Amino acid sequence: MEARPRIGAHLSVAGGGLAGAAVRARELGADIFQYFPKNPRSYRPKTVDKDELRRQADQAARLGIESVAHSPYVTNLSTVDENLARLTRDSIVNDLEIAGACGSAYLIVHCGRYVEAGAERGREAMVAAVREILSRYEGDCRLLLENTAGQGTELGQTLEELAELVRVIGVDERLGICFDTCHAYAAGVLDFGDLDGFVRKWYETGMDKLVKVIHLNDSKYGFASHKDRHEYLGRGMIGRENLARFLRRPEFRTIPWLIETPVADESEYAGEISLARELAGE
Repeated sequence: MEARPRIGAHLSVAGGGLAGAAVRARELGADIFQYFPKNPRSYRPKTVDKDELRRQADQAARLGIESVAHSPYVTNLSTVDENLARLTRDSIVNDLEIAGACGSAYLIVHCGRYVEAGAERGREAMVAAVREILSRYEGDCRLLLENTAGQGTELGQTLEELAELVRVIGVDERLGICFDTCHAYAAGVLDFGDLDGFVRKWYETGMDKLVKVIHLNDSKYGFASHKDRHEYLGRGMIGRENLARFLRRPEFRTIPWLIETPVADESEYAGEISLARELAGE
């Protein structure tokens, strides 16, 4: 029997905590949800009661709801600024510890920007940062590097680059990839004019083994625009037909899909999740 895709969205844990978000995810028709382990605009490590987080994780598990964490946007793995690099590493180690206590299998992090340092120095900084983070973290939560739209000086734009970063960082079963459809389309990587060619490259670069989560988003801007602006499913430049073609490929159905479209209220994710199931042919 063909796998039933696990679908969810990014939800807030403010107020009700992880357990409250799990209840809300179930009400929205989700199997999984994504959350920020701390303020998405802050580097400051967060002190938490890990026993309480584990209790809430057990509640979510009883509901049959999985969770994935996403590191704050301010972290920058590719910076060569020593102070910012230290803040980033400390923050991500803290995020991994929180996510692990929450029972989350993955923590997603952006590759970062090298700004004026140049791509080569940025990659070197990123490799060193990820190596240190994984050496300091002793838990099982996996760190997933997210592909980018290629805005400005972002690293991690192509499948080849992501695969090379993982190779150079070194073998660690806790390192993987999060693939964002909007970012890949805007980067000129997810070409619906040659979807079979994209799937071939998916296997050639080892993404079939590395990608653990898919961010399912439409794009406000066109193919190869290098602009990172998400849009409601089916209302953007990717569109319903192309999303359906992507979602019905067997290569992607066993990977959980998390929706991050620009909803005005989390209740709208019920419609987005329902549409994703429809497009997937459920």
